[in-house]
Amino acid sequence: MTMPKEKPKEKPKENTSTMRVLQGLEHGSSSVRLQAALAAGTTPDTRFIDRLIERCAIEPEFHVREMLTWALTRHPSSTAVPYLVDELRSERAQARSQALHTLSKIGERQAWPAITRELLTDADDEVARSAWRAAVVLVPEDEEPELARALATQLGRGGRETRLSLSRALVALGEVAMPTLRAAMTDHDPGVRQHVIATERLLRNPDAGFDWAIEEAKRIVALGTTGQEE
Repeated sequence: MTMPKEKPKEKPKENTSTMRVLQGLEHGSSSVRLQAALAAGTTPDTRFIDRLIERCAIEPEFHVREMLTWALTRHPSSTAVPYLVDELRSERAQARSQALHTLSKIGERQAWPAITRELLTDADDEVARSAWRAAVVLVPEDEEPELARALATQLGRGGRETRLSLSRALVALGEVAMPTLRAAMTDHDPGVRQHVIATERLLRNPDAGFDWAIEEAKRIVALGTTGQEE
């Protein structure tokens, strides 16, 4: 008697979907990668986490990186955060920067100890800027003064965007940053003094434009005053 052949078992739908997402993240088309990242965030699966983080480290398109970050925020922070913290030790600057950016979006304060002085002073401007943004989100209240002092060591660094990022971080700390800013006013570097004055202007008036604040700071430094009496 001939036994009837068994029909081949179909793969579970979720496994097929998972593979499609994972393959999509590696696709040559940025639009396909974008859709894959969207799918990974729409239907979170812990199997996506390490691949999402790996993709963040090498993804050339900004809008895709933002979607990858969003997808990671949709996963349980208890699972995603340890992977992201590990990524902060990567030799690849983009990996460190994107991990910091994602940690700032997740906002899990248990990640705070991973925001080291080395990251806050990273030689790569994008990494440092991401570290500043993450730090002011994650810092415990009692450690804010120490963070302000660490950030102040970077005053005068880089071009407009880097200086703006640092000013915003110090402004986010609020009045706790003022003693550190006043101390930095005596720095011998006029670029540092300009940056301090511009930051104070923004702290007093958050609606003021950074470019205006910098021009004001340049004028004040040129006149040889501190600007605090104005």
